[in-house]
Amino acid sequence: MTVAAPRPSALADTLLARLPEVYGAAADPERAAQMRAYMKDVAPFLGLTSPVRRELSKAVLAGTPRPDERDLTAVALCCWALPEREYAYFAIDYLRRHVRRLTSGFLPVARELITTVPWWDTVDHLAAHIVGGLVAVDPKLRADMDAWIEDENLWVARTALLHQLRHKDATDTDRLFAYCLRQSGHPDFFVRKAIGWALREYAKTDADAVRAFVAAHRGSLAPLSVREALKNVGG
Repeated sequence: MTVAAPRPSALADTLLARLPEVYGAAADPERAAQMRAYMKDVAPFLGLTSPVRRELSKAVLAGTPRPDERDLTAVALCCWALPEREYAYFAIDYLRRHVRRLTSGFLPVARELITTVPWWDTVDHLAAHIVGGLVAVDPKLRADMDAWIEDENLWVARTALLHQLRHKDATDTDRLFAYCLRQSGHPDFFVRKAIGWALREYAKTDADAVRAFVAAHRGSLAPLSVREALKNVGG
């Protein structure tokens, strides 16, 4: 399902007028080519390193008010419509900074962002910091995650696997382990890697539980998932 065009937002208009001017003036074509190659040609780049980009973002945001959900939606969707990847990174930083101003109604927008020009560089931040934040505040969204883990789109399934990365003691372990088993046979590297990453992160909270889960299901889990899960705890 495609999300409708963003509702008018004066704040988004201001930011989207500034962004190409400020970011474009600092573009580094040589570095841009290197970044594009590193990201497997998923999108063109301006060639801005993260420290440079974040410093430039301060100029873009200077004097602007705090956004509401309509503003955040408009900024994210408009940034995603621009070709160079750094604009999506700006949107992700902006969403992360104001994630508490988002409601469960933002979840369809998050899915649109996840499935539009998808790659790990955008999907993983959206999963852990945006989708995970929404689910933490509104547990009813766990039902949506139950649907996402079954999704044929590997990036949607990866998001379901990773959305609890920052939940620590609040992790729904039954869902975490069930999701890992549900996708344990997935043929794609990025899903198998996400299983291991999700388990490895939770092992920082409960290493014994992760070791026990892996021991019980080693025959079902891909070797990559097992290696990632036990990287820091053995077993």
